[in-house]
Amino acid sequence: MKLGGPTFGPTDDLDAWAREVLAFGYEAVNPPFGPETSAETRSAFLRLCETNRWVVAEVGVWNNPLAEDPVTRRDALDRCVACLELAEDLGARCAVNIAGSRGDVWDGPDVRNLDEDTIDLIVEQVRHIVDAVRPKRTFFTLETMPWIFPDSPESYLRLLDAVGRPAFAVHLDVANMIHSPPRFFGHAAFARRCVETLGPWVRSVHLKDLALSPRLTVHIDERAPGDGELDLGAMVRAMRVLPDDTPLLLEHLSGPDECGRAVAHVRRILDVEG
Repeated sequence: MKLGGPTFGPTDDLDAWAREVLAFGYEAVNPPFGPETSAETRSAFLRLCETNRWVVAEVGVWNNPLAEDPVTRRDALDRCVACLELAEDLGARCAVNIAGSRGDVWDGPDVRNLDEDTIDLIVEQVRHIVDAVRPKRTFFTLETMPWIFPDSPESYLRLLDAVGRPAFAVHLDVANMIHSPPRFFGHAAFARRCVETLGPWVRSVHLKDLALSPRLTVHIDERAPGDGELDLGAMVRAMRVLPDDTPLLLEHLSGPDECGRAVAHVRRILDVEG
């Protein structure tokens, strides 16, 4: 797998950004710009990736195509299309978003998020995005989430079948689906189940650590890799069957110091398990 993660400096200077990528030892990178970026900047980015043999991992969207407001929903879908076009232009492994939320918080829980009719809405929006671009070398994906479809490997498989488009694939974040004590304590087996169910469609992976608090009722908190309680070695071991160039990305790290420790921890795991 190809390790990647965040950078923390300015993103408008590609050379400075590249030096930070090299300092962390990343092998997979996300473009530090969006679809509005010029062709000149895109070409410079691709030259850096070719020179350093970096895998272009994912173009992130991060908005709410399920928004109740029709203008917000339309703008979100337009951005999804533009980001998928950028991913196609760069040859990225995927463009990724969450399905969205029907509540007030764009990525938050809502009682309607897990309704059957929400599945129909997600299928409709994914078809719209993929059909608008018809990519040949990249894929549109949805990041797995705890309270929005897809929230399990089985629900993702259901969406793949319902959408019925080869350019719709899988973005796997196992930690985001660990939302109960049984899944937390059985996370190694759950990771294996995710890969066994979705492996042929996985285009990019997020790796995070978690800690279960003794506070009632249930509190599962995200941690930097190495600072939580998950057996990340077992999770990486489950992903051995994925292609060697699959991006394994760290995220939500507070700064260069925490990121450096997390990268070193995961690098040691990859040296043993990867």
